[in-house]
Amino acid sequence: MSEQRFFLFLRERIGLDVESVGAPMVERALRQRCVAVGAMDLDDYWLRLQQSNDEQQALIEAVIVPETWFFRYPESFTALASLAHKRLAELAGARPLRLLSLPCSTGEEPYSLAMALLDAGIAPAAFLIDGMDISPSSVAKAGQAVYGRNAFRGSDLGFRERYFDTLDEGQCLHERVRQQVSLQVGNVLDPALASRDGLYDFVFCRNLLIYFDVPTQQRVFEVLKRLLHPQGVLFIGPAEGSLLARLGMRPLGIAQSFAYVRQEGGCAPVVAAPAQPARRTPVLATPSYQPPSAPLPRPLRALPVAVKAASVREHQHEGKSELLASIARHANAGASAQARAECQRYLGQFAPAAQVFYWLGLLSDTEGDAQQALTHYRKALYLEPQHPEALVHLAALLAAQGDQAGARRLQERAARVGREPER
Repeated sequence: MSEQRFFLFLRERIGLDVESVGAPMVERALRQRCVAVGAMDLDDYWLRLQQSNDEQQALIEAVIVPETWFFRYPESFTALASLAHKRLAELAGARPLRLLSLPCSTGEEPYSLAMALLDAGIAPAAFLIDGMDISPSSVAKAGQAVYGRNAFRGSDLGFRERYFDTLDEGQCLHERVRQQVSLQVGNVLDPALASRDGLYDFVFCRNLLIYFDVPTQQRVFEVLKRLLHPQGVLFIGPAEGSLLARLGMRPLGIAQSFAYVRQEGGCAPVVAAPAQPARRTPVLATPSYQPPSAPLPRPLRALPVAVKAASVREHQHEGKSELLASIARHANAGASAQARAECQRYLGQFAPAAQVFYWLGLLSDTEGDAQQALTHYRKALYLEPQHPEALVHLAALLAAQGDQAGARRLQERAARVGREPER
């Protein structure tokens, strides 16, 4: 297939496992770049790609779609504030705290770190934050520090009143927050990072490992561990905990913080799966939780827009719902090939959805492809951290592979999700 050379290019340049984002997303990016540069076909575009560093970067940025907002996973920032006070007491004024946000995307995460520490009463001179991302355009946007409404989500937006000014083009972050953060373009696998070994008390590297194949995940983890001070804390994404548990880290035990530290006494043992595991058919329900057979997106709220635009959006919404329903019908009927084809069709037409990656995980799980199932379940949890079915099935898969600790954590999260309606 002509696309394979592009997949290999992305793997070699940034370690991307194309399956983690879905081949249709990469193919869509290739089509966009072909149009942008006026290439006649993929062969023509391949030649242009080899001859232009700028175009190589443009393709990378077309594939990497940053999904971020201020104070995403708020429990992580609450945990950071408490841990930072303890760490400062240990340092006793010897030096400021050092924090790293990688990838920092368009700046929402490193600036959230700064606001959280300022809100916790920590003096500006007592901490420094580095933000690094492979995308120059993302770093440039972070440097501008002007944000639209999509960067502000959730119910607690009091920080916007404290730290932003309203301009015509959006919300502009105050200089006293911006000056706490140093931004730069960089790659987590850049050998130059070796000069920062042990530098950081806190490293935020969330939702990055899930995009890599296993060898690259291990390489990146070793880099992160070297960057982290021996008493430091690593914050990761909700779908990545089981990876760290196998690589010598343990959770701090702060609920929903996704914070990890080194294992006492060295690395944790790697638990291997049985040599000849019995074929396991994924269970579609557990005694404590009954997932819906085909959950669909909520209807869009009516907005005061032109009738024609509203009609287009309604048509798109109906198309999404019909495809999701079709995926569920085929999967429940045992028509795996048709269900998988419908999943790929969805990803080729619409933005990634947690439910689609859940179905892909379930299909791979049923076919006995555990590695693919792990990848898809984790992608679902990246897009929707509390997706109940993905939590349940990923827990069952980890348990079957011998990762009892990882399975137990996911089961606890699924149980908490199940109790939400009661509260």
